[in-house]
Amino acid sequence: MKTSRRQHFSTVLLGIMVVLFTIALVLYPKQGFEAGIAGLKVFWDIVFPSLLPFFILSELMLGLGIVRGFGVLLEPLMRPLFSVPGVGAFALSMGLAAGYPMDAVITARFRESKMCTRAEGERLLAFTNTADPLFMFGAVAVGMFKSPAVGGLLAIAHYASSFLVGVTFKLWGKGQPSTPKSTVPPGTSRRNILVRAYDEMIKAHHEDGRPFGKLLGNAVTESVQTLLMIAGFIVFFSVLIDMMHQAHIMSVIGLPVAFVYHIFGINGGLVPPTLAGLLEIDIGTAQTAAVAAAPLIQKLALCSAIIAWSGLSVHAQVASVLTNTDIRMTPYFLARLYHAVLAAILTVVFWGLGVGKSAVAAFAVHASPILAPLSRGASGGSFWSVMGTAVSNFGWVLAALLALSALLYWFTRSVRFLSLGARAK
Repeated sequence: MKTSRRQHFSTVLLGIMVVLFTIALVLYPKQGFEAGIAGLKVFWDIVFPSLLPFFILSELMLGLGIVRGFGVLLEPLMRPLFSVPGVGAFALSMGLAAGYPMDAVITARFRESKMCTRAEGERLLAFTNTADPLFMFGAVAVGMFKSPAVGGLLAIAHYASSFLVGVTFKLWGKGQPSTPKSTVPPGTSRRNILVRAYDEMIKAHHEDGRPFGKLLGNAVTESVQTLLMIAGFIVFFSVLIDMMHQAHIMSVIGLPVAFVYHIFGINGGLVPPTLAGLLEIDIGTAQTAAVAAAPLIQKLALCSAIIAWSGLSVHAQVASVLTNTDIRMTPYFLARLYHAVLAAILTVVFWGLGVGKSAVAAFAVHASPILAPLSRGASGGSFWSVMGTAVSNFGWVLAALLALSALLYWFTRSVRFLSLGARAK
């Protein structure tokens, strides 16, 4: 009975949120259209060309058995460090090369192919969910901050904190079943690991059974379908963030963030980028770089946290990719929070050690031509003045509170539902 009531309550809240979003689009059609175009441009100019080759290649390597052979080689490294099978190194390397949500796609394939257990998949997803170097060095450092040195600082903090997350999450699901370790056949020695890796590769390709032409066709089709899904999430969250700005909702829900920032002496102009970064990584980092009044180290720490958190847009992409598996979203969500905190702290620490300080001389606040349209709403102005404008419009404030309640309730219920559903399986 209680479950039924909660479901009804969740449906009502979600309905209110959807209606409010629809009304906002009706009231601000031009702004919504421009935000959609900006999000689509980010996808077409950055995401699609950078991810498509990696998606196709990963599917080919899985079908050809290369991944399983790769796993045999790296089993002695991945087991002791992260308590995951050796094939996890492939997800890690492809995640490093291609970024979000490449690791989730590969982890889901591993679980579907029984190459890892549920607990191992959750551990793997916790630390392989990383941004690619091209995004940090190209889009963020050069495009947004106009300084390659910034990319070095962000990358070091990002990958070091990711490693710490992996070592920590080694304890996740401790005591649960694991995939059997790669054993050495009788009469062989450890020096034959290359031979065993080759044998596993041939065996995996034989089990797949698809000729190369069909394998390539399937790889292209599945990769494009996945990328179209990602495009939809990017455009949707781009419009959602812009509508929340237009309705002053971001100002209202940012009040607790502004209070915390005020206590710790963080520039108030970073509140809107923080809220945008909670939803979408590209928009959040672009807005952070556009805040002229904030100190550089504060902007870098916030960008580092946003990149590690990756945004609810990426979280939704990961959840959709994991739909056909029993991997739960709860450990993934906790890992993203942990990663964000560690990345911000390490950015400040490395900055104090002198890493990236040379970027100050070369720094200039200009958004890149691609990401400039997404910097709307970020400024160096006082957050409290924006709050005054929002509070003066009581109707929008009430709508903001209802939308925030619906969003938080939906997200909490979704994580709990996915977790319970995974346990049932």
